[in-house]
Amino acid sequence: MKKTSLVLACGALARELLALVEANGWEHIDVECLPVALHATPRKIAPAVDARLKELAGRYDHVFVAYADCGTTGALDRVLERHGAERLPGTHCFAVYAGLDEWDAMQADEAGTFYLTDFFVRHFESLVVEPLGLDRHPELRDAVFGNYRRVVYLSQTNDPGLLADARACARRLGLAFEHRRTGNGLLAPVVTRFAESARVA
Repeated sequence: MKKTSLVLACGALARELLALVEANGWEHIDVECLPVALHATPRKIAPAVDARLKELAGRYDHVFVAYADCGTTGALDRVLERHGAERLPGTHCFAVYAGLDEWDAMQADEAGTFYLTDFFVRHFESLVVEPLGLDRHPELRDAVFGNYRRVVYLSQTNDPGLLADARACARRLGLAFEHRRTGNGLLAPVVTRFAESARVA
């Protein structure tokens, strides 16, 4: 079957998106991921998405971009408007997993929150510890995380090992720990709506 539709995604969402495609038998959907390192440099997300969509122009009939705003302060929306593509709702992937209202409530409750998902727990060393130099200079922890009060782990799976690892991440950062089981949150219904409408079209 011809791949008529594309989900261009943040690499942090790859596992969940590929599972959705397989579970639903979406043979018309391609999933392509941009480097997860963009998560640490939000100003680079919109240019990276723009460049890839230009390269792919004309190859797909329908394109969905699996990023929220993710710190681009509207730059990603301007890119997507030019390409006629849509994206995930909300300000961040954490809001997509938690639900938009729940995300707002958590932020209002404690702005000094460091969020983890399954992906970020699995790759905590390479995405948090090493880039911040905490492996080489653990004394930097208080300087970097001094204004944070808690870690909230938004888990996609019911994995006791990941939960234990998430607790260990919070201890390493010297922060209180909370766990909220979100599953895929808004990711599944939003991408499902795109996939089904693309198939009908």
